[in-house]
Amino acid sequence: MTVSAVSPKDATRALAVPDVSAATTALVLTATVLVAALAYYFLGYDQGAVSIFGDDTHVHEFIHDSRHFLGFPCH
Repeated sequence: MTVSAVSPKDATRALAVPDVSAATTALVLTATVLVAALAYYFLGYDQGAVSIFGDDTHVHEFIHDSRHFLGFPCH
């Protein structure tokens, strides 16, 4: 195995950090929380009878096995 020599100039190279504003960060965090809340509702709370879609159980049946896999009871 050969050892490659690294010059001191290459060793001190820094990573570029993107310039992200506070408004962009707040928008991304808000969107993340909204998506997480929707995912939690559909996976953990939507039972068909208390669905925001009325008595329609299509969403419940579509994610039925995912609910059991994640440990949410539904029966």
